[in-house]
Amino acid sequence: MQKYSKKVIEHFTKPHNQGGIKNPDGVGLVGNPKCGDIMRMYIKVSKNKKGEEIIDDIKFETLGCGAAIATSSMATDMAKGKTLDEALKITNKMVADELGGLPAVKMHCSNLAADALRKAIEEYKKKK
Repeated sequence: MQKYSKKVIEHFTKPHNQGGIKNPDGVGLVGNPKCGDIMRMYIKVSKNKKGEEIIDDIKFETLGCGAAIATSSMATDMAKGKTLDEALKITNKMVADELGGLPAVKMHCSNLAADALRKAIEEYKKKK
């Protein structure tokens, strides 16, 4: 039996930043054919007082298991308000650690959240 932390259960049952963004600045789409999880992450970018580009808004749509939804929710929380450079440093391990860990068989789900975020930022940078 897999054990999930209270934080994983909280983010799965009441996900933060779920949904889409109209006219996003960047979209990252990733999937894992092995387990069937699919994540789409949307970002809106603005400039802070220092003139740095920050993730002003971020949302996700995830089709997958509870761990995939929880990692998507946590990754959006971790990235919101960060500069693009700070957000690019978010890794799968950081997302899992922030959730209090994931069962070994579910670690691939946190990989998707960090990858979706990275792809959304890369798409934004390409469009500029």
